[in-house]
Amino acid sequence: MKERRAGTVIGRIALVFFTTLLLIVLAVVGVVFVILRGPSESAQELLTRSLKETSAIGFIPDLFLPPARVAEIMRYKDDVAETQETDVSLVTITATHAGQATDTASGEGAAESGGGLEGAVNGIRIDRITGANYKGVMMLVEDPLRMLVGTPDSFGAVGLTLEQMIEKYDAIAGINAGAFYDPNGTGMGGTPEGIVISGGTMTWGSAGTASTVIGFDGGGILHVGRMTGQEAMNRKLQWACSFGPALIINGEPETTKEITSSSVNPRTAIGQRADGTVLLLVVDGRQVTSLGATFEDLISIFLDYGAVNAANLDGGSSSKIIYEGEALNDNASVIGTRPLPTSFLVRR
Repeated sequence: MKERRAGTVIGRIALVFFTTLLLIVLAVVGVVFVILRGPSESAQELLTRSLKETSAIGFIPDLFLPPARVAEIMRYKDDVAETQETDVSLVTITATHAGQATDTASGEGAAESGGGLEGAVNGIRIDRITGANYKGVMMLVEDPLRMLVGTPDSFGAVGLTLEQMIEKYDAIAGINAGAFYDPNGTGMGGTPEGIVISGGTMTWGSAGTASTVIGFDGGGILHVGRMTGQEAMNRKLQWACSFGPALIINGEPETTKEITSSSVNPRTAIGQRADGTVLLLVVDGRQVTSLGATFEDLISIFLDYGAVNAANLDGGSSSKIIYEGEALNDNASVIGTRPLPTSFLVRR
């Protein structure tokens, strides 16, 4: 009798749970339907772009809208930034982790920095940032020569999580970085898209194919912009990956339609100030307390921090920042930290 009663109670609890879950799903579907099929074109476009930037649920707009309308909304991606070569004279690195500074513009040695980044501990400062629709973390790294691109031992299979990459390279901090093959959100992070340069060697990609490249040269200067693999090598990039779009190039914010028409989502981005300080930014999204940021939001944040060059990295469920073994943001992934092909890491 007791077993039967227990089974009845469990059955009722299960019924309530699944009924509640079904009602929530129906409510979400109803909201999506109203927005995508409603009278507001701007709301329709914003939601479509937000969903299309998500690998796992990017198919949802196709269920509610004609293919031609979806294609029209997504045509903004065709307007990409013009190719510009990074003006290295805009960045003068005056501090290094080892204490011996180098004037990158002139190539001459300078005096010891003595820790010029206000509020920094071990050359790193962590700032919490907030906006109208988002919250996030900005990490400032005084010495750009501490930066490197982390990768798995080989490409093509399963990548490494950010935690695993930090452990592999004995890094003090890191963020997720470049693009990878991710059909319907099922990618295993082992196959990059674009190029990967590690230690001055192009370990993935084609010399003749162009993509938006984000990487550091041997002097610690960040280069961002559209270039081929060969052009990246000609610029002597030592650590690089591909994603985009570029947000700020040579002090000028980008204003393409890809920038101005972007949606709100979790974001990861990287930039550099004129003194060489590297800016690592992660913004949370898809949460009640943080819906996410647009590309224009990212530009505004980077300009506030004095960035002369900046670029968007892979976002969404991949967006994560770790310092001293602790995750500093609330990752949007429901399945845990995703495996990745690349990360930007900070040496100890």
